[in-house]
Amino acid sequence: MLLAYLDCFSGISGDMFLGALIDAGVSPKLFEETVAALNIGARIEVSRVERNGIAATKVDVFAGGEKDLPREVFLEQKSAHSHPHAHDHAHEHGRRDAHTHREPGHAAPQEHKHVHDHGHSHGRHLSEIRRIIQAAAISDGAKATATRIFETLGAAEAEIHNTSIEKVHFHEVGAVDAMVDIVCAAVGAEALGADEWVCSPLNVGSGTVKCAHGTLPVPAPATLKLLQEAPIFSSGPAVELVTPTGAAIVKVLVSRFAAFPAMRVEKSGYGAGTCDFKEHANLLRLTVGESGDGVHTGSETITVLEANLDDLSPQVLAYASEKLLAEGALDTFCVPVQMKKGRPGCVLTVLCQTADADRLTKMIFAETTTLGVRRREERRQTLARRWETVRTLWGDVRIKIAGMNGGISNYAPEYEDCRALAEAHRVPLKQVMEEAVRVYADGRS
Repeated sequence: MLLAYLDCFSGISGDMFLGALIDAGVSPKLFEETVAALNIGARIEVSRVERNGIAATKVDVFAGGEKDLPREVFLEQKSAHSHPHAHDHAHEHGRRDAHTHREPGHAAPQEHKHVHDHGHSHGRHLSEIRRIIQAAAISDGAKATATRIFETLGAAEAEIHNTSIEKVHFHEVGAVDAMVDIVCAAVGAEALGADEWVCSPLNVGSGTVKCAHGTLPVPAPATLKLLQEAPIFSSGPAVELVTPTGAAIVKVLVSRFAAFPAMRVEKSGYGAGTCDFKEHANLLRLTVGESGDGVHTGSETITVLEANLDDLSPQVLAYASEKLLAEGALDTFCVPVQMKKGRPGCVLTVLCQTADADRLTKMIFAETTTLGVRRREERRQTLARRWETVRTLWGDVRIKIAGMNGGISNYAPEYEDCRALAEAHRVPLKQVMEEAVRVYADGRS
């Protein structure tokens, strides 16, 4: 089973997570294409920096030609030199529209800082964020993950502010750079292909932060809510080290918290935070490898949902299955059966993570005509899976690779990638799929 381990000795933020993914092998081009697919007027810049002598990857988000800086930078700048026209509306996910003339990779500000209030253009409700994500040309799995991260973040904010999630106005976490961080995080995590995400205890930092709701203690209330039941500690500089966006990514992706797990390390990467602390390496480390000694396949407990249907249109059933997959189901399928009084029907089966079972059960009731949903837990074993990208005559295609004991068991081209290229270039789908397999096989030989 392929493990991905997040070592959060200096916390985690959205841009640090993206940097670590790139440093561990995820293509920067994938993120550039994802940002373009969002169509929100943003771009990213990827650079190599050093943090306490360690080389790392830094990801910056540009919106409207300007770079948004993390909240930690704003606080350091504000303490060094107070700007008479500054507006304290730092984004909850850890960035602020504070622009300063400074050398890349250094937090220490030089003269001529400019802080601009762009908050009026950043406001979004969850419904709008969902629409943007659903319209993007990314996989259904990545759409579902990104949506869950935003919903998780929104639920925490709603509880903190005593309102409903649909009424939360994402004036901070809905900013352009947060959209980029969260959607790219979902796409990048999918591309990495880890079977399980594990996380270390998180260093949350200390002190106070300025946000739209005034001065708050570190960790911020939303961050603390998201990290409920997670092991946390405080060490190093008195700044915010875990942002709400970083906490939401951990909440959705990570299945357990532990010390460094037993694994055969395949690759690792470092994602850099913007601040360059004197005695503290501001980095997020990501390590990827096969788990344990003698582990041949992955094993996990999943929930199986089943419903009998004999009065539902096949078109509606197909729609319901697609929606369940988009909302996080691991798999859905239907088996034809003969119901009472000789009526033909089918059994709808949904495989999902246990944490998603209640939500998907409600969706089955809403989207089908069933009056009851059965539920049980089962153990499943899975081969370790990962993705590689090959260049065909018509464009890039991802190859899903399944392995056992370090070897490759089977591989197949990603259908959605092949379909998009077939439609764009007016060539048969089977020809694109055959070419992708040929290119990958030639690369192995």
